[in-house]
Amino acid sequence: MSAALLLDAVTHRFGGRVALDGFAVQVDPGEVVALVGLNGAGKTTALRVLAGRVRPDAGTARVLGSDPVHLSRSAALRFGHVVDAPLVYPELTVRENARCAALLHGLPRSDVSRAVDDVIFRLELDPWADAPARALSQGNRQRLGVATAVVHAPTALVLDEPTSALDPRGVVIVRELVRELAAAGCAALVSSHHLDEVARVADRIVVVHAGRQIGALPPGAADLERRFFAMALADDERRSATAALRGDRS
Repeated sequence: MSAALLLDAVTHRFGGRVALDGFAVQVDPGEVVALVGLNGAGKTTALRVLAGRVRPDAGTARVLGSDPVHLSRSAALRFGHVVDAPLVYPELTVRENARCAALLHGLPRSDVSRAVDDVIFRLELDPWADAPARALSQGNRQRLGVATAVVHAPTALVLDEPTSALDPRGVVIVRELVRELAAAGCAALVSSHHLDEVARVADRIVVVHAGRQIGALPPGAADLERRFFAMALADDERRSATAALRGDRS
């Protein structure tokens, strides 16, 4: 089975700062993979590469077999993402935003109305369906962003902190939606700071630190937070020891 989402040995710098350092991750169809890491670890940069917003300095990125910078039409129509701010038009209503997203993702016009109604219902946005997006709370705007990313039932999905502004009910709604999409064969890559939440949605948890994948955590394991910090600390110590050794040899 070929990966639906792939980053292989990806490196990227912003000025003199290394954001990704040989980073690698893959997500297969029907799988939910979570990226966890401290602020600045490289999670969002990795997702920006997959969304085609950042061209890496080195390495390979693929979305449904296609280079995300020059995404093929076929891949674009099956891909959904929310990276950074939700992609919504503030002057359009919730329903109009979802309709635009459905049409842009190539849904036949005969299927659009049903798809829009379904995603609004699924994300419990019915009370605001005819309200302009600019009038929504931050949490409901985030739900709308997810709605526009999934209205076309994507086969590959990238979500950056999709529950950061949500109340507990919203968190459950998005979690269940991601699991339903995966059950239908979608490959989902989700970033988060919240280990307890990703443990409920992910099949695998990938730990990101200093721009690299440094290991994985089993979602069902106890003491996930302790294990995460132990991995990050051990990686810092290894890098410090390596830097010291190089200094001694120079």
